[in-house]
Amino acid sequence: MAEKLKIIPLGGLNEIGKNLTVYEYGNDIIVVDVGMGFPDVDMYGIDVVIPDVSYLIKNKEKIRGIFLTHGHEDHIGALPYVLRSFTAPIYATPMTLGLVKLKLEEHKLLDTTELITCEAGDIIKAGKFSVEFIHANHSIADAVSFAIKCPVGTVVHTGDFKIDPTPIKGKMMDLTRLGELGREGVLAMLADSTNVERPGHTRSERAVGFSFDGLFKGCKERIIVTTFASNIDRIQQIIQVAARYGRRVAITGRSMEKSIRVAVELGYTEIPEGVLVDINQIKSLPKDKICIITTGSQGEAMSALFRIVFSTHKQVEIQPGDRVILSSSAIPGNETAVSTIINELYRKNAEVVNEFAGPLHVSGHACQDELKIVHALVRPKFFFPVHGEQRMLKTHAKVAAEMGVPESNILIGDVGRIIELTPNSAQLAGTVPSGRVFVDGYGVGDVGSVVLRDRRHLAEDGVIVVVASLSAQDGQLVSGPDIITRGFVYVKESEDLMEELRLVALEALEDCQYRNIKDWSTIKSSVKGELSRHLYKKTKRSPMILPVIMEV
Repeated sequence: MAEKLKIIPLGGLNEIGKNLTVYEYGNDIIVVDVGMGFPDVDMYGIDVVIPDVSYLIKNKEKIRGIFLTHGHEDHIGALPYVLRSFTAPIYATPMTLGLVKLKLEEHKLLDTTELITCEAGDIIKAGKFSVEFIHANHSIADAVSFAIKCPVGTVVHTGDFKIDPTPIKGKMMDLTRLGELGREGVLAMLADSTNVERPGHTRSERAVGFSFDGLFKGCKERIIVTTFASNIDRIQQIIQVAARYGRRVAITGRSMEKSIRVAVELGYTEIPEGVLVDINQIKSLPKDKICIITTGSQGEAMSALFRIVFSTHKQVEIQPGDRVILSSSAIPGNETAVSTIINELYRKNAEVVNEFAGPLHVSGHACQDELKIVHALVRPKFFFPVHGEQRMLKTHAKVAAEMGVPESNILIGDVGRIIELTPNSAQLAGTVPSGRVFVDGYGVGDVGSVVLRDRRHLAEDGVIVVVASLSAQDGQLVSGPDIITRGFVYVKESEDLMEELRLVALEALEDCQYRNIKDWSTIKSSVKGELSRHLYKKTKRSPMILPVIMEV
């Protein structure tokens, strides 16, 4: 019986981010992207969400390589955590690999990881697979799509892309190669669904440059621009416009400083001599001669823009009249954080310019007409929409059907669900272990759903600690019970309630003594149950109750 090609998404389906796709044929596995996701608002204390890669750890002897489409965090961000469990050669284009090197260096994994630089047009052999790098446009330099070949057939994996006929750096997406692959015959395509709900075309990055020119021309105030740290083309345009109008440029924000350093070293960004200035020197310059480019476009609490706006940045503080340009749109879920920044800017009498003033931001993802062009060129036999929430995946399935793919040949998968492919069939098969792993500080995976549930409980209702000391000889109450609360009520204003709680706990302890109960877990359970019932009856609240019994 012939081997089947298995495609296993471990992230990036029914969610935005955390992109990771496994391709498995026989004894060979290749991995496309190893991305992270951002925590939901109710994931208290969680820094990063990464895919569950226990399936890859179990099959690590089969892994022939990790292939990266581009350098955004939702495609490379989980690498430092995943590479602690297994290692494999990483294949990527120069800009992507430059960002990966910085990340692995920070986590002290650089010396143990093999990094192989590839260019568009390169074909890499990896076991029974061959992977061809195809130039694509996106909101970061050096993005690629992949043509993945194995004995079952050819699969096109688009990665994140758009079709930009006038890119800032490099050429338009290699549609010619996609058309050639389509004529040769493509078994299946996995395509980006992020912008599928938007009709028409995504605007070119060059449109943003014209908007910047109008905002810099004639401005007598200091200009502060925030954008995504990885959008090198955007940063290049800001620097060019600033230089054109005689402004010096200062960069603030660790991730942006790193991205620019990599881009300059690789020749993706050209900074005119004398334009860049250290952030510590801006106070010596006239306000109409300075432009500050900063991270924090999504309102992140520790970002440079957040610290500037709330006066905790060491070198920069908002001044009345500052022109603050938000060259980004809020990622779904970040709207409140961005709104907080904007309101504070208005409070400090800054001039806020966002995308409503003109094309200050363009997406890096293809809209419907661009997706249709790619479908028409590739002409896949089977189609699997990826990189999107359920509504996006369903909408993309309709677009594929409009482009001639039979509905029976369109499969909408899920994280952990295996897609099995033969030259004449595609079907959803079984599942592999999958899900979300939480990163909290240095801990990876040590915070699970139970801990998160407790954190939500504490955040919503607070905690009450009941402390009592019992005699080791006869179980008599020696001291207490004392009531300690956090996040429940202000004790000084609720002294009567605290006394009630103390008496309820005392009655529960005395009842256990009367019934000759000496098992500590039973005593604790009794105290907790009585307090819980009394509190809900009195306050309609259910705080976490922690009885602490000490033996003396």
